[in-house]
Amino acid sequence: MKTKILKLTFFIAFLILLIACSTKKDTFLARNSHALSTRDNILYNGQIGMDKGIKDVNANIKENFWKRLPVERMEIVDDNGAAKPKNANFELAEAKATKAIQKHSMNIGGQEKNYQIDEAYLLLGKARYYDQRFIPALDAFNYILYKYPSSDKIYQAKIWREKANMRLGNDAQVIKNISKLLEDKKEADKFKKAKNFKKQVVADANALLAQSFLNMEEKDSAVAKLKIAEKLTKVNSERARYRFILGQLYQELGKKDSAIYSYESVIDMNRKADRRYVIQAYAKKSELFDYQNDDKEAFVKTFNKLIADRENRPFLDVIYYEMGVFYDKQDNQELAMEFYNASLKAKSQDSYLVASDYRNLGDMHFRNTDYAIAAKYYDSTLVKMEPKTREYIHIKKVRKDLDEVIEYEAVAKENDSILRLVALSPTDRILYFEKHIEKLKKSDEAKRILEEKQQQKLANVDLNNINSSDDPIPNTPGTPAKKSSMTPPSMSNASSTSSVFYFYNPTTVAFGKTEFKKKWGNRTLGGNWRLSTNKNTDTNDIASDTTATAKPGEVKEVEQYTTAFYLDQIPKEQTEIDEIVKKRDFAYYQLGLIYKEKFKEYQLASQKLEQLLANKPEEKLVLPSMYNLYKIYQIINPAKAEEMKARISSQYPDSRYAQIINNTNAVASKDAPEDVYDQYYKVYEDEQFDGLLAKLDGLILQYSGDEIVPKFELLKANLLGKLKGVEAYKNAMQYVADNYPTSDEGKKAVEILTDQIPSLEKINFSTAESKNWKILFSVGKIDDKKTKELEEKIKKFIANENYQRLTYSYDFYTEKESFITIHGLKSESNAAYMINLMRNDKKYKIIDPLIVISSENYKVVQIKKNLDVYLNSPKPVAVPVQTTAPSTVVPPATKSVAPAGMMPPAPKPSSPPKQ
Repeated sequence: MKTKILKLTFFIAFLILLIACSTKKDTFLARNSHALSTRDNILYNGQIGMDKGIKDVNANIKENFWKRLPVERMEIVDDNGAAKPKNANFELAEAKATKAIQKHSMNIGGQEKNYQIDEAYLLLGKARYYDQRFIPALDAFNYILYKYPSSDKIYQAKIWREKANMRLGNDAQVIKNISKLLEDKKEADKFKKAKNFKKQVVADANALLAQSFLNMEEKDSAVAKLKIAEKLTKVNSERARYRFILGQLYQELGKKDSAIYSYESVIDMNRKADRRYVIQAYAKKSELFDYQNDDKEAFVKTFNKLIADRENRPFLDVIYYEMGVFYDKQDNQELAMEFYNASLKAKSQDSYLVASDYRNLGDMHFRNTDYAIAAKYYDSTLVKMEPKTREYIHIKKVRKDLDEVIEYEAVAKENDSILRLVALSPTDRILYFEKHIEKLKKSDEAKRILEEKQQQKLANVDLNNINSSDDPIPNTPGTPAKKSSMTPPSMSNASSTSSVFYFYNPTTVAFGKTEFKKKWGNRTLGGNWRLSTNKNTDTNDIASDTTATAKPGEVKEVEQYTTAFYLDQIPKEQTEIDEIVKKRDFAYYQLGLIYKEKFKEYQLASQKLEQLLANKPEEKLVLPSMYNLYKIYQIINPAKAEEMKARISSQYPDSRYAQIINNTNAVASKDAPEDVYDQYYKVYEDEQFDGLLAKLDGLILQYSGDEIVPKFELLKANLLGKLKGVEAYKNAMQYVADNYPTSDEGKKAVEILTDQIPSLEKINFSTAESKNWKILFSVGKIDDKKTKELEEKIKKFIANENYQRLTYSYDFYTEKESFITIHGLKSESNAAYMINLMRNDKKYKIIDPLIVISSENYKVVQIKKNLDVYLNSPKPVAVPVQTTAPSTVVPPATKSVAPAGMMPPAPKPSSPPKQ
């Protein structure tokens, strides 16, 4: 009986279970069974995976506190088309949410009966959102709004939907939808129907609005919304973040007091806030420190307490950096340098912080004119800094300019030193070098002693642990071993278990080398090595000059220890001395310009130029130096500027500089130098070369001393190449390279001299078969009567006989000679046929002198301007004639094809400096 009852009970329970597991039956048991299973099993595990994923993502985020933080702590990965790495925890959360929907959804009669499915869709959307798949996430959130309008998660779903929209760049839509949501909340509050609209939801909505306003650069609106979010949120980490961002926004808006208040509110949270926000709040607050009015002692006391707090050890890099900035602003370089180096030793993971340490140290050395050291710090800065930023480009430019400063400073220092020696009397020179030799001997002796100590220290390593004894009987256990007097230091005797061979022990070998060197000095392998007079002896070593000679006690004199060694190196020829003076003066001039124009170091610039004038340089440097000093003194010393103005006006009254400083040249003040350059560059491009060379010479004189001059010089060099050939081109480029080495034009000239001109010089006439020939007619100006007559005849000939599609052009050759060139001839015989036709046909009767030449050789003629060489070459031309040279040259009527474009174009300035 009992058995039957048990079977019946089991059957009924099984039947109930089947009914409960059905997703097609809308029963109380089924609804609650599936909801319970969804919530406490699948979604529970999915939420655990979600929480772990968020924790992992937050742990790996490296936030940049140098920029304004985003409202939501989330790092968007720019994959650039590559597949993003998957987060296993978010995959798990998505899988669980999908399983809950697939296995436990009870969609009966178009309505969802499982009240946990909206939670599943919310989890699904969040997992996709954090996995940065925003469009699929948007689909999940929209499904909740579409299918579950009465869900208790409806407001959260709306906010998460707008988060996805914000990530997709739809900020205007986000502001519209969230603003409407908040308005609906206010309406619902009136009727007490907003029971699911909790304070945290309002906080999240306002935080989202703030981020969208920030994306649209509406900072004031963002501040208002972020203040509401900070007030309503119950999460301390969010409150600390919102307060910190408010401080950053107030700082950007120039509201210093409000920014300080926001940072202090973060600091006051203490352990309720993440420690990084507290430390960064201190750092940001220090940026707003008023060095004129604020309490400096309180600042130092506060940061010393931060340094002493063990809790702040992970943030010492930031604290030390801010202390370094504090002392740097007060020009306490010693302490500033100490703290910057301490910040570097903290091994910060913040690349920009490390770059800032190096940059500030470089700036300090730059201000102290330690340019070589500053350059090294700037190199380290560039390694740590992101390329393509404005700061990176600026530092890179400064670093590049430092190379020029270092080079010219070295030239000036070296040549000044040589010239001071030249000026000394023979007796004073000897005394000077004797003092130098004494210092050198002491230095070398100190180095030798230090090296011996290091070698001795190496030889005595573990000396007390070596088992060596004069007694062949083994040592009694527990007693120290005795060292044999015949055993070298650190060498074991035969009773030792280690190797007994001398050269197997590196310590004994090192000791032996030291002892040998002390006795014999440096000796190279060879016969009679004991004799110091041996050619293989190293005479530069001090020890080799003692005891190693044929006669005991005799010491061979070291060359560097003799005054003759130095006296012989002093230049004696006047031409050599003049060259040193010239290089020294040019270095001073270039340093003055670099400090003035590139670094704005006016004090240093004035010192260099004043020193240059005191050295009485060659005349061409005097007036430009005086003019640049006048411009510098206008900024730092108006009284001296007036003095320099008077000197220029009295000594050089007719110069361009006198006209500029006295405002006597109306034309000069009318057009800016860059506008004039643009005008003449256009003339050059249009190949209107007639009289252009003389005009450029006048402009170079007119703007002498201005930054625009190198551009005119380079334009002139290109023009000379067009008119006078590759040799003149080379000489002109060399002049630009020599006289303007620090300018972009000077560097371009060096590049042309290195890369282009050697290949142009190698071009020679070709005797190979050519398929392109030209006929040249030597002519005068294009508006000359004879030139026009010839042009009309050629035009008529081409129009009537142009079955070969011939063309013609007016080509400059030199300043005194040009050509009307017929193009399109296929062979030399074809050219001869055309010439015969032109000369014999009554319609044309073109009997002017002409030359037949291949296109390849015409190119050589135009580049090297060597037509006479071509005409006198062994290979005869088709129609040998005598060319006549017109007296003047004119702009082209028709653009030249190849010949007029052989030389590289002059670079056009992007923004020439205004005077």
